[in-house]
Amino acid sequence: AARGTRRDGPRRAGVPAHSFPRPAGMLPVVAGLLLAVAAGGRAAERESPPGSRFVCTSLPLDAGCPLPPGQGGAPPPEEELKAAVLQLRETVLQQKETIGSQREAIRELTGKLSRCESADGKAAAGTWKKELGKGKDTMGDLPRDPAQVIDQLSRTTQTLKDRLESLEHQLRANVSYAALPNDLREMLQRRLGDLERQLLSKVAELEDEKSLLHNETSAHRQKTETALNALLERVSELEKGNSAFKSPDEFKVSLPLRTNYLYGKIKKTLPELYAFTVCLWLRSSASPGIGTPFSYAVPGQANEIVLIEWGNNPIELLINDKVAQLPLFISDGKWHHICITWTTRDGMWEAFQDGERLGTGENLAPWHPIKPGGVLILGQEQDTVGGRFDATQAFVGEMSQFNIWDRVLKAEDITNIANCSTNMPGNIIPWVDNNVDVFGGATKWPVETCEERLLDL
Repeated sequence: AARGTRRDGPRRAGVPAHSFPRPAGMLPVVAGLLLAVAAGGRAAERESPPGSRFVCTSLPLDAGCPLPPGQGGAPPPEEELKAAVLQLRETVLQQKETIGSQREAIRELTGKLSRCESADGKAAAGTWKKELGKGKDTMGDLPRDPAQVIDQLSRTTQTLKDRLESLEHQLRANVSYAALPNDLREMLQRRLGDLERQLLSKVAELEDEKSLLHNETSAHRQKTETALNALLERVSELEKGNSAFKSPDEFKVSLPLRTNYLYGKIKKTLPELYAFTVCLWLRSSASPGIGTPFSYAVPGQANEIVLIEWGNNPIELLINDKVAQLPLFISDGKWHHICITWTTRDGMWEAFQDGERLGTGENLAPWHPIKPGGVLILGQEQDTVGGRFDATQAFVGEMSQFNIWDRVLKAEDITNIANCSTNMPGNIIPWVDNNVDVFGGATKWPVETCEERLLDL
């Protein structure tokens, strides 16, 4: 009877306790199902009419169960319980097999991982990585809950992946280190090739410089021979009493009268300048003031560059009609070497007399470039380009070695020129005979040597 069966203890619903294995992981599930079935049976018993009874009999697993009368073909609870037990049993067996295979995979992967960590070859690392990517790992005993099993497997797999990535980084570092000598060798070969090409280029440049030097030496030799021939001719003319002057650059321009028609003119003109140095030798005793040793006028600005001592005023430098007074004293009738430097940057200027810097200043036509294409006159101040001279501003005296550079010369270079230890013709305006014309009675004469001019100081 059903009530008698409930008093029989652990044997429930007529199922023997030894009819299937009970894995630890599945016992809670089976117990839950059995309790559900039993509860269903009790509910059916409560719903059955009074006086009815149920008999529970233990049957083999493969035996059939006849339908009780009055059920209309519906499976009895015993049949449902049997089917559930069979299904659970198959599920437990499958999980047991899966767990066994997983443990085997874990042992295999652990061994391979140990070998991979001790391996140094690139091929071995690639093989272990491939096999580890295919395998599964749980690392240890499985928990009872399947969700915990899955979580543990995920964590273990992630750990293995992290270890594999670390090994891959180490292997890449080893491979890079092993490949370094080859890369270094290629780099050294490239550098050696570049150095070889640079060396060949330098040799070619030296050959060109050698050729140019040879040409310059030949030109200098020809120039020296020409100068010697001119000097020989000059000596011969002096011996014959001829005072005509034919030296190429050792000459002076004499302007003995204060008029508006005696002057010299430089044939060359100036380019655009952002700095310059003007040097010349001059001798004058005119009073009051020596006048205008030189002036440079351009269209639209007659006072682009002017050096003037007018009346009792000090000697002045004008650039773009802006004025700076220079601390120079040259009206004693002796030869003096004068140099003036200027740069457009902040309008900085310097004044040298006889190789000594006597004054400096700034803000003289700052950031104003000297305009090109003008007229350069010796001995007169221009009110228009190339004309309208004023006799009161004319230079009276002699001048020589008028040179212009397109840069600011160093102080030591200026001192060496004044001391006759250096001959530096101007790179923009050099002092040569065929570059200077004289007008109105101005004359060219042989000039004293540089040493004689120094003795005159």
